[in-house]
Amino acid sequence: MEKSNMHVILSAAISIDGKISTRSNDSKLSSTKDSIRLHKLRSNVDAILIGKNTLLRDDPLLTVRHIKGKNPTRIILDSKGTISKNSKIIKTSDKIPTIIAVSKKISKTNLLKLKKFPVEIIISGETSINLKSLMKKLSTKKIETLLVEGGGTVNWEFIKNNVFDELIITLSPYLIGGKNATSLVEGIGFARIVNSPNLKLKSVKRLKNHLVINYIKV
Repeated sequence: MEKSNMHVILSAAISIDGKISTRSNDSKLSSTKDSIRLHKLRSNVDAILIGKNTLLRDDPLLTVRHIKGKNPTRIILDSKGTISKNSKIIKTSDKIPTIIAVSKKISKTNLLKLKKFPVEIIISGETSINLKSLMKKLSTKKIETLLVEGGGTVNWEFIKNNVFDELIITLSPYLIGGKNATSLVEGIGFARIVNSPNLKLKSVKRLKNHLVINYIKV
């Protein structure tokens, strides 16, 4: 992929054993102080991105709360365009800029349904969303900073495709365990350590019992 000027930040709260949710999808890992920090971060980026699984699990607004600040453009990865009209994202799309990224596999019915909502639709990829192609299209929309708050599958796609610049992780004082609990990075994973991106520790900040760890890719 051509190098764009977009700065991509992967953000997540994890347990000590690297989980972002339990086997029952409980993901309440952040503290109040950490939530305020996250919302400050949201207010300083141009767009925020999640995948369909996070949308279904949390039904988030992806807005800036706790502090005063602008709401970023919301980007949802939903290859088949199955987002519900009752989701908070759709219900507030007339007030907050919203992009739904889909693949060419989307049915005509779902595409027509999406076109009824005040959202922008970007088609990228054949049977699933082509992340590199999507990033090229997003870079033409004055999006210079992108915050990815995806689940393990979305995180893997960004890491696998080497499409990120920074990693901000909140280490929470919990042990979750379980092979069916979602990890920070899912997917097939790298076969060898040498294939992992080279990261440099930028900062560590303590928020009582939580640690905010910031790495940059080098």
